[in-house]
Amino acid sequence: MSTKCACCQNEASVSGDTRTQTMALKIGVMGGATGTMSRGHLNKAHQLGRAIARSGCVLVTGACPGLPLAAACGAKQAGGTVVGISPGLSLDEHVYKYGSPTEFHDVLIFTGSGLMGREVVNIRSSDIVVIIGGRSGTLGELAIAYDEGKLIGVLTGTGGISDLVADILAACEKDTGAQVVYETAPQRLVNKLLRVYRRSHFRRPSCFCADRPPGKGDTPPPVTATDPVCGMSIVPDAAAAKRILDGKEFVFCSRACAERFDAEPLAYAPRSKARVAREAEMVPLAPGAR
Repeated sequence: MSTKCACCQNEASVSGDTRTQTMALKIGVMGGATGTMSRGHLNKAHQLGRAIARSGCVLVTGACPGLPLAAACGAKQAGGTVVGISPGLSLDEHVYKYGSPTEFHDVLIFTGSGLMGREVVNIRSSDIVVIIGGRSGTLGELAIAYDEGKLIGVLTGTGGISDLVADILAACEKDTGAQVVYETAPQRLVNKLLRVYRRSHFRRPSCFCADRPPGKGDTPPPVTATDPVCGMSIVPDAAAAKRILDGKEFVFCSRACAERFDAEPLAYAPRSKARVAREAEMVPLAPGAR
């Protein structure tokens, strides 16, 4: 189906319900912000952020230090987008009252709800929630996500609450519609979560969504691709322009990005083995060489 922009009247082809399926998925990372954290746990958080960005998803954090900040750093280094849900009323409160960071975040949402109050916004702003390490604050976010039927990932082997989740939920003896995925490797965890979301959980991503049984017109959120010039995540069918180089398709958010790619394709596209071989064959020989 196609949808028409109200201001410019340009059309873009989009599959499924255009009200809910044209945005990138948002993965919230909830974990330890204070206390002693090992270098290994910080590295795992960093890898988690990179995996989220490389999957074309937006990272959501509580705009706090510690493991979520390490994830934000990883996501930014991989060209991703990071949204922070701040406990403060303003940037001044965020930095000076709560001592919270601004580094590696593209957007800060000022809730004015305090450290505990903003947890609800953290969870409801995320399509998928990942628990890593953590103490009492992370336990609260886990409880909200589970009660509201979210898809939850647990990065095990990171200490704190994350290594107790299975026992905590078993003790709850409560079916909320939530699904929980456990994994020790960040990239595998993200891959599994996206697979579960796109195959089934999208039908009822939280208790506030109407149950959508499989049927005609019921399609999962589209897979996104990344504009190699600006890094924006795009639904391929809605791309402003496309190019094919060495058999690989590249999509662009605008004609301007496509034109920059056309001018210097080698600056944005990884060189394939076939192209490297061709370039080697075309290197001119020095005078007198055979």
